Amino acid sequence: MGDFQQFEQNFYQSGYYIDDQGQAVYGYDVPGQDDDPNVDYGAPVPGVFTPSLGLGPPDQPYTGHVFQPAKPPETPTYTATDTFEDEPPLLEELGINFDHIWQKTLTVLNPFKPADGSIMHETDLTGPILFCVALGATLLMAGKVHFGYVYGISAMGCLGMYTLLNLMSLVAVSYGCVASVLGYCLLPMVGLSTLAIFFSLQGVLGTLSALLVIGWCSLSASKIFISTLAMEGQQLLVAYPCALLYGVFALLTVF
Repeated sequence: MGDFQQFEQNFYQSGYYIDDQGQAVYGYDVPGQDDDPNVDYGAPVPGVFTPSLGLGPPDQPYTGHVFQPAKPPETPTYTATDTFEDEPPLLEELGINFDHIWQKTLTVLNPFKPADGSIMHETDLTGPILFCVALGATLLMAGKVHFGYVYGISAMGCLGMYTLLNLMSLVAVSYGCVASVLGYCLLPMVGLSTLAIFFSLQGVLGTLSALLVIGWCSLSASKIFISTLAMEGQQLLVAYPCALLYGVFALLTVF
């Protein structure tokens, strides 16, 4: 027991005792006792921000300049001229040009009229689709339901002519251009199917009319192809496969 008390006294040799907790801690100075009495230790230090806790006078207002970013010069500005009136027409956005449709139709109706190659380069399928629908509708009015044959033969014929023209011509041609030309040249066949509604074409007159329409369609299509693809002197070579294609449509119309 004596050794433990001696160890306890030796352990607390730093000046702090259990029985004497009220004594001051050595090594610490109390402000205001030995310093200059003229110095106010409660005054704020210059250059150091001292937040206010609401107990003293209000803080002084900030007198600096708030940073305001400038607008970049390349930023686009909205103008009042961007209205719906400046938008292009809907038909023009869809690629439907009635002027070009009318010019192509006149070119087909007049086989001896020179074709404008710049117009025929366009892949306009509005006219061909209308003419295919008109051919199927007139055949239906004549008692023949051949819509599937019309579209199937048209697709296969366009594919065959596309392959043949790319082999014969030095200028590449697109499938849409071939379909557009063959579709527009189907217009005389629509007239023949309209005639079949009122008269029977299974006779000499009907056969001659069918041959005339086949030659008409073939001549118009070959004329447009040679003017578009610069195939001078090859119109008969192009007209022959066109005649085979339109001959199938004539068979559907007559029989």
